[in-house]
Amino acid sequence: MKISELWLRESVDLTGISRAQLLQKLTAAGLEVEDCVEVAPAFSGVLVAEIVECEKHPDADKLRVCKVSIGELKLLQIVCGAPNARVGLKAPLATVGSVLPGGLQIKIGKLRGIESFGMLCSSTELGLPAGVDGLYELPNDAPVGVSIRDYLALDDSVIELKMTPNRSDCLGVLGLTRELCALFNRKAIGVTADVVTPSISDLRDIVLEDSVGCPRYLGQVVKGINPQAMTPIWLQERLRRCGIRSIHPVVDITNYVLLEFGQPMHAFNLAALRGAVTARRAHAGESLKLLDEQTVQLDPSFLMIADAEKALAIAGVMGGFDSRVTAESVDIFFEAAHFAPEAIMGRARRLGLHTDASHRFERGVDAALPEAALARATSLLLQICGGQAGPICRAENLDSIPKAKNVKLRRSKLDEVLGVQVSDANVEAIFRDLGFTVSVEAANQAPDTSWLVTPHSGRFDISIEADLIEEVARVFGYDQIPVRLPSLRLTPLATHEAQRPAGDLRRLLCARDYQEAITFAFTSSVSLQAFGLVGHSIKNPLSAEIDVMRPSLLPNLLTVLAQNQRRQQDRVRLFELGVVFLDQGQAEPSRIAGVAIGAVANENWGTPSRVVDYFDVKGDVDALLIATCAPRYVAFANEQAPIYLHPGRSAQVLIGEHAIGVIGQLHPALVKLLDLRGAPVVFELDLAAVRDANVPKAQSLSKFPSSRRDLAVVLNESVTFAALKACALTAAGEMLSALDCFDVYRGAGLPEGCKSLAISLILQDFSRTLGDEEVEALVQRVIAAIAAELGGVIRS
Repeated sequence: MKISELWLRESVDLTGISRAQLLQKLTAAGLEVEDCVEVAPAFSGVLVAEIVECEKHPDADKLRVCKVSIGELKLLQIVCGAPNARVGLKAPLATVGSVLPGGLQIKIGKLRGIESFGMLCSSTELGLPAGVDGLYELPNDAPVGVSIRDYLALDDSVIELKMTPNRSDCLGVLGLTRELCALFNRKAIGVTADVVTPSISDLRDIVLEDSVGCPRYLGQVVKGINPQAMTPIWLQERLRRCGIRSIHPVVDITNYVLLEFGQPMHAFNLAALRGAVTARRAHAGESLKLLDEQTVQLDPSFLMIADAEKALAIAGVMGGFDSRVTAESVDIFFEAAHFAPEAIMGRARRLGLHTDASHRFERGVDAALPEAALARATSLLLQICGGQAGPICRAENLDSIPKAKNVKLRRSKLDEVLGVQVSDANVEAIFRDLGFTVSVEAANQAPDTSWLVTPHSGRFDISIEADLIEEVARVFGYDQIPVRLPSLRLTPLATHEAQRPAGDLRRLLCARDYQEAITFAFTSSVSLQAFGLVGHSIKNPLSAEIDVMRPSLLPNLLTVLAQNQRRQQDRVRLFELGVVFLDQGQAEPSRIAGVAIGAVANENWGTPSRVVDYFDVKGDVDALLIATCAPRYVAFANEQAPIYLHPGRSAQVLIGEHAIGVIGQLHPALVKLLDLRGAPVVFELDLAAVRDANVPKAQSLSKFPSSRRDLAVVLNESVTFAALKACALTAAGEMLSALDCFDVYRGAGLPEGCKSLAISLILQDFSRTLGDEEVEALVQRVIAAIAAELGGVIRS
């Protein structure tokens, strides 16, 4: 928002406050100053002048010899080449000795033999925005001989403020005035507006069909305005400095009131209205040609202002073209309304628009402003354009108008949060300067004073005690609050040694050459379909590509992997720890997942290049699980693997009989769909199971020797070593301290479809030496179990 510094100083007595102090205080109070620029560059000696005589130069077709008055008895002779130089024109005159922007000094000159005692100026020559081609034409009532800097109030600056969405009350001079009164403890000068006494009885019926979206609508008929009237130069300048172009006196007045009060207004050509003015929802398929001459298609989500026959405007956004005020309009209908933010929010954006009105109504406008704004606009219109005003037309639904909420502030809480004591008188003065009403409540427990504060109707952001504390802090000044370290009793969180820190898991995978990725908790429903997964839909997604909550970490991780490959990264190792979202009503478990593709190791001369495979990643998973439980209970079962994994190169990860995740190579169909160069190996595990660690228990080494027995077992190709190991461990019990496979044979001497696994059994007791008979009995028990459960026989 842009605002004139001079306008602010006319609204609040800021005597003795420098520009730098003003800007610093606004920023410190949360109204960030983005920029501050001078209205006009430095120049001097330029006066308001009137051309009294204007004749053609005798020796030049395009030059004119003018006699110019600057309020003295003697007229000045000026040679001018401007096309609009004429008798009666008032324009800026740079007198001899004056200095213009850029350091140009005006001297007595001679043009084609005729002396010129100064220079009549265009707007660009004074460093002002370009106007008409030629001299800067001033109003007929401009006082001759007055400094142009004083007449146009050019010793001014334009302050650009960056407003946060909660401070819609400061989108007008009225709101900024309250802020400045509180920040500098000054009094407001206020707006002087004559009370308009109706001189005609013309009324307009108003109907609120949607009294929730539009709970208050005020209007006023003004007839017989002068269509030839011009907007005063002071009003044009104020609009220009706030970034608004002067269009027509009626439109300029509505824009001026918008800037002054923060209340958007609109003016209709009264001749274009038929019947009652109605606030209603748009009809399905209804269209409207807007002021910018584009025609938009509407639906019932749009709040409209209409008459008995047609739509007139999109409420809170923009007026219609056919009901606009034109240069021929003599009768108008002013409107000033309060629209609920919910009825306006997002409507302009859907039409590709962003207007001053929508910017304010979306954030919330004070419901008490319409009547004051209407009176101010009508008063200005009668002063500038004449005419006769009728009484105010009004329609209201008081139940839907926001009501101020009383909020209690305790002295003890204020001191606790700020860490400094602000006096009672100062606290109360801050609230009153901000336009709040405040009363002191009797202390329940002395000396804890409390205040009951009612914010003014435009402060929608004040609802709880913390909001009041923030108001006191920012007005009192954050720089006045001493910097102190908090005095707190900190108790370290209790951690259990059976719960592995997530940081340990991160460090372990990083040590194994993985890099951590952090992806959105959302993903694409289309992507999930390819994975055979379903996610919860999001009602208001950030984009169509991330429209569901992720039920797995892998889809997003694989997307990141694909992006890396497109950037010529062929060797990628990624992992992520995060929450996944399963069926509604279920817990949201945390998981740890990883993906790997490319060479096992970075290219080097000493190691042959090899692509990462299932067993490489299985080693990484083993490393994660090494502290979770005794290795004898971890198994990888090639059963019930998800459809997004290769059916012959994937497995479920089991601890005992409990499945905690999956590992495997990505399915070829998904590899093709994701356009990957090669098939990545992935894993995803339940984080809680991985973090559950066995508490280390010290025990002495056995003093007794172990016994080793080797067996060559012939098994069907479909039987895995994991199944063989589980069977042997169960059969031998605690006496079997280790079991390893040291050879695999396929070939001559074996039945078709069979393999021979050579295993070693390490048998040991901690209390005694095992005899040969006991060892042999244990071995036979293992052989019997393998034969019964797996169909294995000892190879002869």
